[in-house]
Amino acid sequence: MLISVVAIGNSKGIRIPKSVLDQLHISDKVDMEIDNHQIILKPIKEKPRAGWDIAFKDMHKEKYDAMLIPETTEQEGFQWEW
Repeated sequence: MLISVVAIGNSKGIRIPKSVLDQLHISDKVDMEIDNHQIILKPIKEKPRAGWDIAFKDMHKEKYDAMLIPETTEQEGFQWEW
């Protein structure tokens, strides 16, 4: 497929046909890589932080969310002077 490079402000860009965007389920962002003088655009399949809520619940269930540094006060019994 031959497409044109067009001016967009001070930059240049390409227009990706809607049929291609729909086929690849691209809505607003893609991952771009440069490899061997080629531009590779990849659809982003997951949203950032997708699945974190489930992972945090699993961590809590398995008790992997314990504090690494114990919560202690070295000065138990210390009284502030006012």
